Amino acid sequence: MVKHNNVIPNGHFKKDWQNYVKTWFNQPARKKRRRTVRQKKAVAIFPRPTAGCLRPVVRSQTVKYNTKIRAGRGFTFEELKAAGISKKLAPTIGIAVDHRRKNKCLESLQANVARLTTYKAKLVVFPRRSRKVKAGDSTPEELASATQLQGDVLPIQRVRPVVELVALTDEMKNGKAYSKIRLERMNARLVGVRKKRAAEAEKEEKK
Repeated sequence: MVKHNNVIPNGHFKKDWQNYVKTWFNQPARKKRRRTVRQKKAVAIFPRPTAGCLRPVVRSQTVKYNTKIRAGRGFTFEELKAAGISKKLAPTIGIAVDHRRKNKCLESLQANVARLTTYKAKLVVFPRRSRKVKAGDSTPEELASATQLQGDVLPIQRVRPVVELVALTDEMKNGKAYSKIRLERMNARLVGVRKKRAAEAEKEEKK
């Protein structure tokens, strides 16, 4: 509660109320402008994909979010090497590279290597000069049939976990879940003690 003999609050907030009203009448025009900018960018970067470079699949940080996968900043040198792509060549063919990220598990490494391999198989490389074709450039037939990709390059598929439904049995109904959890927790705690006792007992038997 407020202390002392203060004035009762009576703020005159109804004055000049129009100064506090914010309008958004420019929304439709901004929407149109963004669309026009995207179209101009797509024409400028043709035949490259409109969404930019290929990104790796990574897990979000912290315990709260690490169950979710998302697009990362770039592929590691280890992933590029496993896919047979040079780290200097990668940015030139639309693959993002991150020299700071490290591979902590085999699963993510294999997933991103598979992602790079799929990208390489679908990649169409235009020659810098039409008359001078270098090794690694696509054939004229592939160039003729190439189209610009709209949207994300190889979009990340987030698989939802499947819940298996099981019919309840009498054994499940009569089982005591709390007691079972306590028992297993105690067994986990006493693993080292029991192992030590078993070793000592075996040593005494040999004597």
